[in-house]
Amino acid sequence: MRILVLFYSTYGHVYAMAEAAAEGAREIPDTFVDIKRVPETLPREVLQKMGALEAQKAFAHIPEATPKDLENADAILFGTPTRFGNMAAQMKNFLDATGGLWQKGALVGKVGGVFTSSSTQHGGQESTILSFHITLLHHGMVVAGLPYAFAGQTDNSAIVGGSPYGASTIAGGAGERKPSDTDLAGARFQGKYVALLASALTEKRDGMLKELTL
Repeated sequence: MRILVLFYSTYGHVYAMAEAAAEGAREIPDTFVDIKRVPETLPREVLQKMGALEAQKAFAHIPEATPKDLENADAILFGTPTRFGNMAAQMKNFLDATGGLWQKGALVGKVGGVFTSSSTQHGGQESTILSFHITLLHHGMVVAGLPYAFAGQTDNSAIVGGSPYGASTIAGGAGERKPSDTDLAGARFQGKYVALLASALTEKRDGMLKELTL
């Protein structure tokens, strides 16, 4: 079984969550996990002014994805920072290039989950994940969130991310906060959950698709 963790990260917060999600998915036997990033669309000089170039060196070794990587995966975890309550433009640009996959139903019946980050507690984490789910549903994917079986998201004693819709973290206005242990645990839980669902569905997917074409 192949799990793809596909992310875009500006300052490294989503990358850290992607690594944690991959760790969780790898807990399921016979699971190969691949981490890839979507191509950057901002010019280098803009990234320099944003102070992002130095941070992005930490994940510059991660290969860039192509739409074919989605087709080859049995399940996909998508990670994106929040931009005005929506996914980042870089991720949207990548997904807008998956029309060919949609046309042939390449992702129908595959499990998909979303995790995110925002600068503040109320910076649009939930709306980003929920609006991202629309794209997954258009592709016919089975959406997996972060169940309340992960109790960390109910912790009111500290600032933590996470919701039933997916794992998340709070980066701070200047990117000064790193994902907390609870946030990373949520990403690991979601990664494992997606892999478990995929392991149950993958063997039956071909038969299901045949039934749908009758």
